Amino acid sequence: MSENMKKFIYPIAAFVLLVGSAATISSASSNLKISDGYTIKFESKDPTGEFKVMKGTIKFDENDLAAAKFDLSFEVASISTGNGMKNKKALTAEWFDAAKHPQITYVSSKVEKSGSDYLVTGILKMKGTAKEQKVPLKVSKNEKELTFTGSFKVNRIDFKVGKKSQAVPDLMNISYSIPVTQN
Repeated sequence: MSENMKKFIYPIAAFVLLVGSAATISSASSNLKISDGYTIKFESKDPTGEFKVMKGTIKFDENDLAAAKFDLSFEVASISTGNGMKNKKALTAEWFDAAKHPQITYVSSKVEKSGSDYLVTGILKMKGTAKEQKVPLKVSKNEKELTFTGSFKVNRIDFKVGKKSQAVPDLMNISYSIPVTQN
């Protein structure tokens, strides 16, 4: 076997072994670990981007929603708009004020069934302002993981992020995809 072929086959074999040995997740998962590959995006006509660093804990059991909990934080400094100047401006006191408020947090207080999906109610805290925010939640599952997805709107003016402007809309569309595995 050639050296190039070994370089190609060995990583594939390691991946197959890793996937084959992964624990399965039942629909009654409760303590979950956030996997790589999550996305937290914001969109408007301008700006558009994402937060690259998210941490937190998730507890979810579709059979015990009273015990479900989402406790998440997003590093403001991890903002990525695709434009270095916009990223720097987003960190200033006028916008997110990353020096004083380095994190955006969301802590759920209630998770309830909503049709075939769920609705999470919690407190969104951004730039020192905390407000109740309802977040729709879809759950998809396979043998290895659950993935939480959804989208909602946030009025940036409610959180004192920037000033009213013709150039930047007040309402920002937030979309997310959070894959998790059993802890």
